[in-house]
Amino acid sequence: MDDYRRSGHSKYSLKVHLIFVTKYRKKLFKSCNRADDVKQYLYDAAKKRGYTILQMETDKDHVHILLEYRPKVPVSEIVKQLKQDSIYQMWMHHGNYLSRQYWKHRILWSDGYFACSIGQVSQKTIEQYIQNQG
Repeated sequence: MDDYRRSGHSKYSLKVHLIFVTKYRKKLFKSCNRADDVKQYLYDAAKKRGYTILQMETDKDHVHILLEYRPKVPVSEIVKQLKQDSIYQMWMHHGNYLSRQYWKHRILWSDGYFACSIGQVSQKTIEQYIQNQG
């Protein structure tokens, strides 16, 4: 079975495990509605940009994402795009709640992120780990 993608003159399989943490570790995703919504916004943002979210799960104050991406896009740019789009959508739909959590408008995620390629660990192991979060 060929798990590689082709694009022009390249053949690749690039997958990254990402973790985004809420600003100040606020437990924003205790509510199933907010957790489901942020996941949908992240799926939509990824699809719009040509990325594939293979697995995703939230915990109370963070989200784990297993994402497949193209070689021409740096991981830092992917993170920026996903965070920006999800912040915008969360404030559009949960602005009243978020304004009680944060004094400044348009805050959701902490500035940093975790990213790890899954080359040394099987995809199945990462998927099981993410499924067991929350």
